[in-house]
Amino acid sequence: MPNIKPISDLRNYTEVLRDVEAGSPVFLTKNGRGKYAILDMSDYEKAQATIRLMNEIAKGRRSAETEKHYTPEEMRAHFRARAHGE
Repeated sequence: MPNIKPISDLRNYTEVLRDVEAGSPVFLTKNGRGKYAILDMSDYEKAQATIRLMNEIAKGRRSAETEKHYTPEEMRAHFRARAHGE
């Protein structure tokens, strides 16, 4: 269940931060609407890594639309040739 607190609870921020755990962010609301999320650092790093990965996948897809496509056999042949110094 999400941990949701009003932003006014930050007056006692140590108690709010105590509730933040890996996999269990604390969401702060302002005037009844979501405003901020406080994440454990490992969750933040995972989110950033996911964003980087998704950006790389998107670049690859864009490249596939404009560049030559290689079959799996062509890729294997390419890397075998490189491994043998050809």
